[in-house]
Amino acid sequence: MFIVLGASGHVGSAVARTLLEAGQPVTAVLHGAKDVDEWAARGAETCVVDVLDIDALREVLSRGRRAFLLNPPADPATDTDVGERTTALSIARALVGSGLEKAVAASTMGAQPGVRCGDLNTLYEFEQALEAVDVPVVINRGAYYFSNWDLQLDEAKGGHLTTMLPADLKMPMVAPEDLGRAAAQRLMEPDLASAIYSVEGPERYSPRDVADAFARSLGRDVELVVLPREHWISAYKEQGFSQAAAESYAKMTAVSVDDGFETPEDSDRGSITLQAYIHDLAGQGGGEGATEPLRAEGGGVRPRRRTPPVRSASRPNTRPLRRR
Repeated sequence: MFIVLGASGHVGSAVARTLLEAGQPVTAVLHGAKDVDEWAARGAETCVVDVLDIDALREVLSRGRRAFLLNPPADPATDTDVGERTTALSIARALVGSGLEKAVAASTMGAQPGVRCGDLNTLYEFEQALEAVDVPVVINRGAYYFSNWDLQLDEAKGGHLTTMLPADLKMPMVAPEDLGRAAAQRLMEPDLASAIYSVEGPERYSPRDVADAFARSLGRDVELVVLPREHWISAYKEQGFSQAAAESYAKMTAVSVDDGFETPEDSDRGSITLQAYIHDLAGQGGGEGATEPLRAEGGGVRPRRRTPPVRSASRPNTRPLRRR
């Protein structure tokens, strides 16, 4: 039996689907009851459990041989660093005495020690907590999620795309589906050794590439808007982030921009391209096909600086990396 935490999320659902398609038994661990019937219809066992309940989570993990672990995102209206550090330690403690022979955990490229660096330090601490447990753990460090751009579809339809990142900064990005497939493959491999891997898409992309992908799929110009650094914290707070969370996310973005995004030479590469992902998001169907964008005078997708609100996703598009 394979236990999958976060089965209602982008990556966890892809892990569970991939395992089921391979004929493997799966227990989908869910945040609430709303997805129970859907997963049961797919052939999975289901369990609703709070990851902060260490004993209950350990009991669920003990039902399987292997597990996919994902630290859930904290409510951005709270202190996210504190919340995610708490859930990470709870998951690690639940592994103790679980009897698992192997686990695969989702983390982020660029994970590093630090203070108030959002995912970069909270997921590094998650990795460290897992490595201290007597269960072999494979860490999959994922690139910047394509899904970070999901809730900016309406903005793109209006002709703009806002980012805190430099317009032409090429960086690793990845579809959550590819992250899920990679994690499922690691779970099914016979190797029980602990290891750290990086996972990204088939190419590296810039925010300008994202704007161009929206333009092709929507058939209109999409202007890239680069938000000045001095407005980052206020932009997060306008989205409902607490002061502490806004400061952490702004610092995470600054660290990634100033120090450079991690660009491994030996990443596992997924198959889903940015254009294919955006095309599906825009409701144009699968594949790479897209229409030519309408051209304003001067043509192209151009960066310009102003201060509109920044759209959010499960994690806002402006954060440097990650998952969920």
